[in-house]
Amino acid sequence: MATSNFYHPSVAFLMMAVVLPFLPGNRRWKWLLLLPPLAALYASFTNGLGDHLSLNWLDLTLQVGRVDELSRVFTQVFAFMSLAGIIFSLHVNDKAQHVSSLLYVAGGFGCLMAADYLSLFLFWEIMTVAGTLLVMLNRTRESVLASFRYFLFHIFGGLMLLGGIVLKYQATKSFEFGPIAFNGATYADWLILLGFCVNAAVVPLHAWLPDAYPRGTVTGSVFLCAYTTKTAVYVLARAFPGWDILAIAGAVMAVYGVIFASMENNARRILSYHIVSQVGYMVAGIGVGAYMTLNGACAHAYAHILYKGLLFMSVGTLLYTAGTQKLDELGGLASRRPWIMVFYMVAALSISGMPLFNGFISKTMTIAGVAQEHRLFVALALELAAVGTFVSVGLKLPYFAFWGGKKVDPNRPLKPVPLNMYVGMAILAILCLAQGVYPKMLYQFLPYQEAVTQYHPWTAWNVIQALSLLSFSGLAFYIMRKVIEPHKALNLDFDWFYRLAGKALVFLVSRPLAFFDSIWSEFWNFAALRLLKALAALAAIFDRKVIDEVVDGTALSFKDFGNGAASIQSGRLQTYLGLMVIIALAIFALFWYWL
Repeated sequence: MATSNFYHPSVAFLMMAVVLPFLPGNRRWKWLLLLPPLAALYASFTNGLGDHLSLNWLDLTLQVGRVDELSRVFTQVFAFMSLAGIIFSLHVNDKAQHVSSLLYVAGGFGCLMAADYLSLFLFWEIMTVAGTLLVMLNRTRESVLASFRYFLFHIFGGLMLLGGIVLKYQATKSFEFGPIAFNGATYADWLILLGFCVNAAVVPLHAWLPDAYPRGTVTGSVFLCAYTTKTAVYVLARAFPGWDILAIAGAVMAVYGVIFASMENNARRILSYHIVSQVGYMVAGIGVGAYMTLNGACAHAYAHILYKGLLFMSVGTLLYTAGTQKLDELGGLASRRPWIMVFYMVAALSISGMPLFNGFISKTMTIAGVAQEHRLFVALALELAAVGTFVSVGLKLPYFAFWGGKKVDPNRPLKPVPLNMYVGMAILAILCLAQGVYPKMLYQFLPYQEAVTQYHPWTAWNVIQALSLLSFSGLAFYIMRKVIEPHKALNLDFDWFYRLAGKALVFLVSRPLAFFDSIWSEFWNFAALRLLKALAALAAIFDRKVIDEVVDGTALSFKDFGNGAASIQSGRLQTYLGLMVIIALAIFALFWYWL
């Protein structure tokens, strides 16, 4: 049952995904793509706290809809991102890409609304399949291989999640999806945590992200960067707040991501590593588990979706117009594509935590909350990551792409950028600026309002601290600009170990197993075939002596007896009376003899 005003934001996306392939081939159908995100946006503001939707299936009651303080804030930003992302992709004529995007977003909303593990798992796997297609539909050899690896990773995570769900139901007879206490955690809870950590790209389970996102379609990667990891952040905040292991994992993610981002040449790969880093802030805030850090994690997830979506849009637009995303092949594009540069810098300053941008009001809340809980190591790691973020995303990438890199030949034509791509970027840029200037736009929707009043971003200390870090980062970049100059090499990080494991498996199959297979083949030819021939000869003897002579002989005897018995059944009464007299005399003779 549903409450009277509840609307599930996944419904319109699923319906459009089903209907879209059958719509006429003209371009008018594209405007219908705006209906699902507008409906979701409306629902995010009109669904009331406590609204819910239940479905009965196979004697189970599935809680597929739940609106509370935590799901509401994520639903709202998912809706804004879906609207901007679909507008950004309106120029795409490939219906398969649009269907995949619709299903992917529907899966994300479904995970936010789910109040039981079965519903969560269903939408979780919809995201896996649709996300795989968003990478594969770039239709290059690299994208197909990356999509396969993406699928394998997420199937592994899904299996861990499913195993945990089954074990948990066996123990509790309930599929309820809610907070789990660390002290009472079981093997089932740890399996569920592992499944969530795959989607959150927790190191070392993160390699699928920088492998797949740079190889996806221009528009598909925009959706991917916004939903997969943030859905994982939501479920971690729902189920595992206060788990200290997540605080350590988040600190490692934050630093690890910026280190590898600073060495990259591929622009979308740089941004992918920074997803790992920025999600680290959220995971750390969830792991500390205080109200302020949980608010900081939610606020940073909200801000991250907006500015990371804008980053992938602007870099994707560079790829669309210039035909490359490699920094050593770009440069001097600020004058030829100034609006792309402007939108990119809004996003870059946001992710760097510059005052007046939304990253400043979310990142500083998380760090302040962590420090307030006396988690010095975690707080220092997050501050260090902030320095690396500004160096690589705020300075290195735009410097080599728009100004000081290898200048693109001014006579080389650039592909015109469709208006809808600029509109999509403008929506996110406006939100990044508006929230930075007026934090209440975001803070009023955070789940723990009692902690909101404890933090004020616009203090002299916060502003001076942020500007000092950014100034130090700028100086570090100026000194090291020759050292971190882009190069063509591919940095594999943990992917190296995965590839090593793959090579080891190939070696195992092609060498030791092949050797044992050859020995088995020789044994088969020498001994096993002879044994089979001997068994076949014994079977033939058995058939002749037992089957043919004994079984078949007995059958023939019964047949002859039956034929004889049938011949005396003439139907004449005289014959039957005569037989009875003969049988009676024979019996009398036997008794007479024995007596």
